[in-house]
Amino acid sequence: MEHVVTTKEQLAPVGRRLVRPARRDWLFAVGVGLASVPLAFVAQGSDAHTPDVTGWTLFGLSALTLAWRRHYPMGVLLALIVVEGTYHSLGNAHSGLIAVTMVAIYSLAVAGPRRRTLAVVPTLLALSVIMLTTINPDRGIELLRISGWILACAITGEAVRVHRNYIGAIVERAERAERTREEEARRRVAEERLRIARDLHDLLAHSITLIGVQTSVAAHVLATDPERLDRETVAKALEDIAETCRSARGELRTTLEVLREQGAVGDVRGPLPGLDGLADLVETARQTGARVERTVRVREAPPAVGAAAYRIVQEALTNAVRHAGPEPVISVEVYEEKGALRLSVTDDGTGPVAGSEGAGFGLVGMRERARSVGGTLDAGPRPEGGFAVTAVLPLTTVLERAV
Repeated sequence: MEHVVTTKEQLAPVGRRLVRPARRDWLFAVGVGLASVPLAFVAQGSDAHTPDVTGWTLFGLSALTLAWRRHYPMGVLLALIVVEGTYHSLGNAHSGLIAVTMVAIYSLAVAGPRRRTLAVVPTLLALSVIMLTTINPDRGIELLRISGWILACAITGEAVRVHRNYIGAIVERAERAERTREEEARRRVAEERLRIARDLHDLLAHSITLIGVQTSVAAHVLATDPERLDRETVAKALEDIAETCRSARGELRTTLEVLREQGAVGDVRGPLPGLDGLADLVETARQTGARVERTVRVREAPPAVGAAAYRIVQEALTNAVRHAGPEPVISVEVYEEKGALRLSVTDDGTGPVAGSEGAGFGLVGMRERARSVGGTLDAGPRPEGGFAVTAVLPLTTVLERAV
């Protein structure tokens, strides 16, 4: 609502200026007229006289037309042609309105465009010289002699217009650059928040799935033979649940700290998990009863690629633990080949069932992870049974490949 009021306040003066000129325009027109009055007395020719009442009236009207010079420069010049033509035809002092004419020509050139100035000013000057030469050759020659000053006014106005346009272009570029920086900062913040949201999704989905499986193990032990309770197995299952909760809580705390720092600083990157954390993921999956084999043959990977590989493996293990059945056999293989990091996570279970809870979202997230670093990902059932997730992630960034 405040913005609408401000806009109306800004538009109101503009509308009034279109109806009548501003006060400073009136003051300027009156000032030029008063400054030109002495010329009507001291600069008289043999065929001119001091203006009479009609002459002074036309003199005043010529000066007052300058009040509209900024809004209607061409209209002012045309009005001056009519009024000054009448003024000069009555034999009034011809030099009295020189300043008014030059100001009108200057205003026309400042307003632009250049083509109009180049067409109008020389044409009017040529017509004026021809008309005066026909009526009074001496006056035509005198106008031709001072035509350089008239052209100088037009050239000065054109120079001022070019300078103003140049300054305006600089200001516009500066404002555009500032807007671009702000948009880029907002884009980076949005991308970082999206990355953190994906991390939170992967973390919570992984942790909750493991806790669910571990809880099911403990419940199974308790329900199978309550009289011969295996306390050691139950204690281990509960300890695994506690460890999973501690790990998830620690990573969640780290992510939330990054969000707080972003709110204070504005450009802070959160910690990126990497290939070093694969061992912890495998060990956590083993705690659920899965038999996991891990093979990692990668010397070094960029942080973004390592983070993408970590999250893909994490989500693939989560899906395998959730959908592959009891005690699945899972194989995790990460290796480097032809300048790319290749990974595969396979299991011998049934894989995700269409329509089950959360089905499809994990696969979409993994594909987005792969695409974020310029890679590809495939996921689907294996011919021999089970489910497989394979990905190819380039080890060089787009900028490095361009160089």
